[in-house]
Amino acid sequence: MTKARQYWLMKSEPSECSIDDLARAKAQTVAWFGVRNYQARNFMRDDMRIGDGVLFYHSSCPQPGIAGRAEVVSAAYPDATQFDAKSPYYDPKSSPDNPRWVNVDVKLRARERLIGLDELRAEPKLATMRVLQRGNRLSITPVTGAEWRTICRQFWGHAD
Repeated sequence: MTKARQYWLMKSEPSECSIDDLARAKAQTVAWFGVRNYQARNFMRDDMRIGDGVLFYHSSCPQPGIAGRAEVVSAAYPDATQFDAKSPYYDPKSSPDNPRWVNVDVKLRARERLIGLDELRAEPKLATMRVLQRGNRLSITPVTGAEWRTICRQFWGHAD
C-alpha cells in the first residue's frame, strides 16, 4: 500500500542554502543536511517519501517566510557531515556503522513570491499551521493538505 503524498515545511537559513542556491544547484537538487534535532530527523527518516511536497522556508534572516516549493526526491540516507570533524555538523558519537543523522534530497519545483510571517498569520485557514505556533523551532514540520492548497491557491494563484 502506497502512502498518500505528504507535505512539509523545511527551514533553511539563506546564508546556508537559499531558494536561489537551490535553483543554481546541479539538477536544482540539494541534500538537506545538518538537521540535528531528533524529531526533525525522524520526520525525514520515518515519514518522508519520494514525491512529498516541500514548502521551502527562509529562516533566521531579515525577511523570514516561504520562498518556494520543492519536492523530496530521495529516501533518507546518512548525512555525511556527521562524520566530518571539520564540519559544524560533526557528531563524534556517530559512526558510519551506526549513523545518528540522515538527510533527504530535495529538488526545486518553483521559486515563488515570498510569503512572510505576517501574511501567513493573517490567513485564518492557516491558524493551526505548526510553523506559526508559539515556541515552534523545528526546522522540519508537517503541513496538512489543506494548508498546502491554501498557500498555493491564496498566495500564489495556482493549485500546486
